[in-house]
Amino acid sequence: MKRSAAAVLLSLALAAPALAANVGQSAPDFALTDLAGKPVKLSDHKGSYVVLEWVNPECPYVRKHYDSANMPNLQKEFGGKKVVWLTINSTNANHPEFKSPEQMGAWMKQKGGAPAATMLDRDSKVGKAYNARTTPHMYIVDPKGQLVYAGAIDDKRSTNPADIPTSKNYVRAALGEALAGKAISTASTTPYGCTVKY
Repeated sequence: MKRSAAAVLLSLALAAPALAANVGQSAPDFALTDLAGKPVKLSDHKGSYVVLEWVNPECPYVRKHYDSANMPNLQKEFGGKKVVWLTINSTNANHPEFKSPEQMGAWMKQKGGAPAATMLDRDSKVGKAYNARTTPHMYIVDPKGQLVYAGAIDDKRSTNPADIPTSKNYVRAALGEALAGKAISTASTTPYGCTVKY
C-alpha cells in the first residue's frame, strides 16, 4: 500500500511541468493574442508590475469575484497605478467550457472587466508553463520579470460573494507592498477554485 502511494506521488511529481513558475524565479515568457487578435508578450511589459489572472466564466469561484465586481474593481484600481493586468483563459479549445473570442469579450464587457488584455490560451501551453491549477489562480511579476506572488486571490475559499468584504485579499496586499517598495509578506498561498480545464 505504501509503495503504491509513493508511486502515485512520484508519477504526480513527474507529471508536473518541468518549467513551472516558482516565486523568486523568472516568470516564463509567453506570447498570446488578445481577443481582437493583437499580439501580447509578457516580456514586452518588463519595467512594470504585471498581474496574471487565470479565468473561466463557467466557474462559480470566478463568478463570485466578477458578479460582485471584486475582480473588475481590482483591475481598475491597479490599472490606474500602471500595473499591467493580463487575464488568461486556458480552457482547451476542445473542452465544452471553451469560449470563443466573441463570447469571452461579451462576458468580460457584461461584467465590467478592465484588464489590459484578455487572452485565450487555446492549447493550454501557457497555463501549463505556470502550473496554473485553478480559476482563479493569481500571479504577480515584478518589473525585472521575476515572479513575486503566486496563489489565491484571498483567504476565503468559498463561492459566496458575501465573504469578500471580510476576506484578506492577497493580491491587493502584495501589490500594495510591492508598489510601496516593501517586501511582500505573503508571497505564496494555495490557490482555490475550479480546476483549469486542460
